[in-house]
Amino acid sequence: MELSPAVIDSLSVVGDSAHVPDKCYQKLLDAAFNGIVDSEQRNRISGEAAFSGVDQAILKEAYAGLVSCIIEATKHDTEAASLEAVLEDCKFTADRTKAFIASYQERKQILQILLGNVGVTPPHIVDVDWRLDYYIKNNHLEKVNEAVYLISLKTEVPGKPGIQDVQFSCTQEQLQDFVGKLKDATKCLEKISSSQ
Repeated sequence: MELSPAVIDSLSVVGDSAHVPDKCYQKLLDAAFNGIVDSEQRNRISGEAAFSGVDQAILKEAYAGLVSCIIEATKHDTEAASLEAVLEDCKFTADRTKAFIASYQERKQILQILLGNVGVTPPHIVDVDWRLDYYIKNNHLEKVNEAVYLISLKTEVPGKPGIQDVQFSCTQEQLQDFVGKLKDATKCLEKISSSQ
């Protein structure tokens, strides 16, 4: 797991009890985990009575650092020992490290499920319609004499009902290039699936 310098600086703020007192640490940690798991709990640190003695700018930086670290650790399926090393580099005490790792281990599975649902899944092509038009002339030139293919890809987008169209036009050379690239992509996928 690699963290950006900004995240490491933010985590160093969390590890410093002068910036985040021990009495606020567990509440801040819970707020970070709950904010990731439940969208209604996001950014609940502002206005909380538990954080009244902490500078708001430092509190927001600490919160952002914790959230970033949690998400990166989940994304890379980081083990407790690696996470402990990162937190120790950020000046976390043994108690703070232990509390972080316990919270992380407790919520790791739900975090991985939520992280797996993030992102955009590309549309899946289910059908193709095409038409060949032959242009003899157009508004700009007297004679064109060119074949143009009108392609309509019928796609299904996960999470959306119905079929959607992706339309484009191309010349014969462009269509041949497109088909060649699709064949190359298919071969690459076959190699990947056969090697696993």
